[in-house]
This record gives sequence, C-alpha cells and structure tokens, in this order.
Amino acid sequence: MKKSAFIIFTFFLFFIFSGTNASAQIRKVLNLPTYNDTPYHFGFILGLNQMLFTLKPADSLTYMKWTPEQYPDIFADSLVLYSVSPRPTPGFTIGILGNLRLGKYFDMRFIPSLSFGERKLNYQIEIFNDGQGQMVTTTKSITSTLINFPLDFRYRSTRLNNFGIYLLAGVQYSIDLASQKKAEQNTTDITVKLNKQDFYLSAGIGFEFYTTYFKFGTELRMGYGLNQLLKNENNIYTNSIESIRSKVFMLSFTFE
Repeated sequence: MKKSAFIIFTFFLFFIFSGTNASAQIRKVLNLPTYNDTPYHFGFILGLNQMLFTLKPADSLTYMKWTPEQYPDIFADSLVLYSVSPRPTPGFTIGILGNLRLGKYFDMRFIPSLSFGERKLNYQIEIFNDGQGQMVTTTKSITSTLINFPLDFRYRSTRLNNFGIYLLAGVQYSIDLASQKKAEQNTTDITVKLNKQDFYLSAGIGFEFYTTYFKFGTELRMGYGLNQLLKNENNIYTNSIESIRSKVFMLSFTFE
C-alpha cells in the first residue's frame, strides 16, 4: 500500500505542475533562461542512501538440522533458527553528472557514482546447552562500496518561473568493491559474502530550482536489484537463505 500511495502521489504532483498554465503565474525574472536549450551540461551529486535487502528465507526454516561445523562461532549443543530479517543503515553517495538533451522535455543522464553503505542480517536463534534453551539474536554486518553506472531517461515538466519537476526511469550496473574484502575463511567470525556484480531498475522524481549561477536539484530515487547476490558457503548464515536481492533508496542533491 505504501508503494502504491507513493506512486499515485508522485504522478499527482507531476501532472499538476506539467499541466499548469505558466502564463497564469506571477511573472518573475528568469534565472538561466536558456539553460534547458543547451545540448549537454555537467554537474555533480551528493546523496544519502539506504541500502536494503529483499530476502527470501529457506523453506521449512525451523525444521532444518544444523551440524556444529555449520555454526562454529556459536557455542551450543544444538540450535533452532527461527527467522532471518534484514536491517538497513544509512550511507552516502557522491558522483558526477552528464546530461544530454534529447528534446524539449526529454533528457538522457549518465551519473557514475560511488556509494558507501552497510546492511545487517539478524538471525533469531534458540540455542540449547545441557537441555536448557535460550533465545539469542546474532547479527551479521555486510559492508558495501559500490561503483555505480546508471543510465537514466527523464521527462521534464514545463518550467514554472525558476522551478521545475521531472520523472525518471533507467537501468544501472554496479560493482561491489567490498564484497570480497573478508574472503578468507575465519572460524571465529563467519562473514556473509555477496557476489560483486548487480543490475538495477530504477525510478524516481526530482525538483529543480534555477538560481543565478547554477541549477540546484533534489531527487528521490528507488532502485531494485535483479541478481541473486548471496554466496552459499554451507553455514547456518547462508544455508538459511534462499535468495538475497538489493533494494536502494536515495535522496540526492544535484548541482548543475
């Protein structure tokens, strides 16, 4: 329901602004009046991101049997794993922006960027020692440093004095430089490893403000990863998950 409400609200805002008759507005002095007529321009972005996981646990999770070799960092005679849940943490993104004008209202954008973030997996486990049970939560942190290569197409509304709004959609290829950072097997600290490469579908909405010397923008973007990222290493932390895919939300500020 939240996603549907966001989409409806986004299109509602967009068509209000694109359908407004500019001549009915109070006339103001236009900053950068021919800016959108230039064939191309450049800029940079600063952003805040939230990296998440779309996670599918293994079937019949609570009935799975685990050998001590599969949980060497947990001291227990036996255990039962009840659930696996992802937890996001904030990160940040920096990048450069290239914009190619395709028409009066259409642009193509290439924004290579570097994103830093961290995601956590919480494992709810009941451990048994000498017949006594105890519920514990084990957390595994997954740090990511992503090099992103997004290609976006956007549709801009009619400019309203020194303000504009746009919708965008595109694809993105990402490489995770930190996915193999702890590749060495460590029996005292098992890490959850991810595959390096991923492809995303993305969509978003943005607002543009024309100042005297540059154009400032605010953009909200959602990205959904297509690849199954988990590397199965035959332990309780990976065998309990059938698939992991990325999901990213980003609030960015552009200077063009």
